[in-house]
Amino acid sequence: MIAAFALLLAFQLAGETLRVALHLPVPGPVLGMTLLLIYLVARRGPDAARRPTAGGLLPTLSLLGGPAGPGVMLHASRLADEAWPIAVALVASTVLGLAATGLTLHVLTRRRAGGGAE
Repeated sequence: MIAAFALLLAFQLAGETLRVALHLPVPGPVLGMTLLLIYLVARRGPDAARRPTAGGLLPTLSLLGGPAGPGVMLHASRLADEAWPIAVALVASTVLGLAATGLTLHVLTRRRAGGGAE
């Protein structure tokens, strides 16, 4: 379990290092998660030693949304001023996300059934 946490922290550190070195406008943890995704895809998923750690972290992911609450309260007036663009972005991203998920599921289901990819 400690090795799995160390791996997560190493990828977060790598993402933060890339962000600072390349002056990227993306948060370091997001870059770290992207690097972790690439690592896991290359290895075809986590090994057996890391699976219990992931299972233990999943139920607590909702706690990570807590720090966003004070930020929303701090910028409430700005959110009110930009309510329409935010609402349009939320609806559009939800519709696009659902469409992409549905299309992906459709393609993968056909591929699994032996129908080939479209």
